[in-house]
Amino acid sequence: MVEAFDVFGNPHGRQHAYGRAAADAVDRARSQVAGLVGAYPQRIVFTSGATESCNLALRGAARAAPPERRRIVTLATEHAAVLETVEDLRRQGFEAIVLPVGSDGLVDCNRLEDTVDDKTLIVSAMAVNNEIGVIQPLTEVAAICHRHGTLFHTDATQAPARIEVDVEAWGADFLSMSSHKLYGPKGVGALYVADDALLRPMSTGGGQERGLRAGTVPTALVCGFGAAAELATDDRPEDAERMVGLAATLRTGIDALDSDVHYFGSLQARAPGTLSFGFRGISGDKLVAMVQTEIAISTGAACSTGNAKASHVLTALGCTHAVALTGVRVGLGRFTTEADVEVALGAFRRAVRVAA
Repeated sequence: MVEAFDVFGNPHGRQHAYGRAAADAVDRARSQVAGLVGAYPQRIVFTSGATESCNLALRGAARAAPPERRRIVTLATEHAAVLETVEDLRRQGFEAIVLPVGSDGLVDCNRLEDTVDDKTLIVSAMAVNNEIGVIQPLTEVAAICHRHGTLFHTDATQAPARIEVDVEAWGADFLSMSSHKLYGPKGVGALYVADDALLRPMSTGGGQERGLRAGTVPTALVCGFGAAAELATDDRPEDAERMVGLAATLRTGIDALDSDVHYFGSLQARAPGTLSFGFRGISGDKLVAMVQTEIAISTGAACSTGNAKASHVLTALGCTHAVALTGVRVGLGRFTTEADVEVALGAFRRAVRVAA
């Protein structure tokens, strides 16, 4: 990125050496990001992040939709970038169906099959849930979609740093991602687009990114994204194996605490390094506050003006309001060590004792 900051040319202007240097840098990054997800470079559209990518996929597909396809299907555990966009499209006249998930966080593919028909435009299902780490059966979801001529979008923001991503094997028509989930810079992301004809742009004014996303591409951010993507591609197998071991150590230690613990979501269909749980009688907000000087974790709930609001993901699993409010999310990553896990277990142990 430091080198890219010295590339002053506009990457969309190849008429002179400065523009060509910037364009070459962006082309290299596009290839690196494409390699991360098993795509051809020309299928990658750079955006400001996964939120914009999800919006472009859903709103762009809606703008390009034939008149007979007015149904949009998604899951109750999706990120707000999808749920709020689908709701907005409902207000614009589309039929929006939000399917429930099981207590394990997984979609019932039989129910999905009964929902998707020749009136369905697109199905959006997250690859790896951002709160509970559950991996949806994407190939089955895509197969159901394509049997009915329906498009399939997956918000894969949490996936590339943790599991292998292959857009062809998954059968994705659109795939959203963000750089910062790969340890790259914030403010840049990408959308994989299987066929440009499936979308209409949300913004116009220059024809950049094959006419799908107007605006000058931020060369330095894109180069940082490309470098992070290449590192993730090379290091992912080793990182994933290590995170599986650390997560097992963490869970064993949590189970050994003298407290009633509830794990959220499937413990089998789960990306390595993500664990969501709650201790009975200890709110997630309280637990975060008790351990914040030692470790950084987050809740599955949000507080606003003193009123606790349960996570929509945890309530979608069938949890009661009280149980959902206990939820915390622990993420392990490339830089997490065994010593960090021991510190976390010590912090949880002290918190449980204090709260007893």
